[in-house]
Amino acid sequence: MTTLLPLATAAAALLTMLAEPLGWPWLAFVFKPLATLLVIAYAWQRGAAVPAMRRWLRAGLVLGLLGDIALLWPQQGFVPGLGAFLLGHLCYIGAFTRDVRFAARPLAFAGYALVAGGVLAFLWPDVPGELKLPVGVYVLCLSAMAAQAAARALRLRQRLAGTAALGAGLFVVSDALIAIDRFHAPLPAATALILSTYWIAQWCIATALPPSR
Repeated sequence: MTTLLPLATAAAALLTMLAEPLGWPWLAFVFKPLATLLVIAYAWQRGAAVPAMRRWLRAGLVLGLLGDIALLWPQQGFVPGLGAFLLGHLCYIGAFTRDVRFAARPLAFAGYALVAGGVLAFLWPDVPGELKLPVGVYVLCLSAMAAQAAARALRLRQRLAGTAALGAGLFVVSDALIAIDRFHAPLPAATALILSTYWIAQWCIATALPPSR
């Protein structure tokens, strides 16, 4: 299972990314949820020693799955998907505050505040008026999640915490790419860039849970 799960996740992710260039949308409808389900399966076999953190992190991944399904309909599902991922980031914050208090390293929060502020300043004129509030709230929650993951890694100085912080940072990258592609200008190879960084992010976040014996 240790070898099979990452290989199966990578295969499902690749098939999802091929849906658009091949003109086979059914690939995305089948393999996009499957890729996230495989990440959930990876997390499900970990974290027996940290049950509270495991509950929060699992909840975040399941909400990510709901967001993935909603975004299979990019227009109608955008706001529901945004809401699902927002709740997922709040769950990740819950997971990352089980062993390190919130904002334990203010510099991490200052750094991500600069990143979030820069992205919002760049995109804000292009965001439709009715989406400004939900997008702003989402960016706040996303950046707080990534900052808490970074603060936790700096405080604990453990490999798994560092991997989770990397995943949280990649989540910021993935969502920034989505926003640029959707609101500003189409990006070359947008689907491959967005989805690859997204699933690597989710896998790394799941790795915050220590292996169960």
